[in-house]
Amino acid sequence: MGPVEGAELVAQGGGRRSLMEGAGLTEGAGLMDGAGLLRKVDAVMVKVPDLDSGLAFYRDKLGHELLWRNDEIGQAGLRLPEGETEIVLATDVGYGPSWLVDDADEAAAAVVEAGGEVRAGPFDIPVGQCAVVADAFGNELVLVDLSKGLYSTDDNGSVTAVEKRGSGNP
Repeated sequence: MGPVEGAELVAQGGGRRSLMEGAGLTEGAGLMDGAGLLRKVDAVMVKVPDLDSGLAFYRDKLGHELLWRNDEIGQAGLRLPEGETEIVLATDVGYGPSWLVDDADEAAAAVVEAGGEVRAGPFDIPVGQCAVVADAFGNELVLVDLSKGLYSTDDNGSVTAVEKRGSGNP
């Protein structure tokens, strides 16, 4: 997908509006409340051929604790001992960081307004939404929000549900 700078959305009733207006943003909204658009590195994705071999290496040999495993999407999250960022083993996603944002759709629109482009999404993921954007220099940024909640797991780390925030989730 090429640059979408100046792209428009078709609004209800056939009118047109900018991506920023469609996301409810104004000029300079990329700075949000002065704290910045990217909240933290949510996860570092690591491509593995399959979850069992990935876990055998990162969990069993390197000692990272399994937080969750979702075989349906081919991903497993492992704890980093000195922070909240996770290592996410993935069978179909390449290596790179995922950035936590408040709202993936609004964040993607802010990147476009700042001179970047949308490469994919926003699209639904089990815990929220995700968008892949490129900054003004062509660097891809994976933007993730946790608008649907966080994974709930059983004693083996297998995902059993997604719990909405405020229902016992941090």
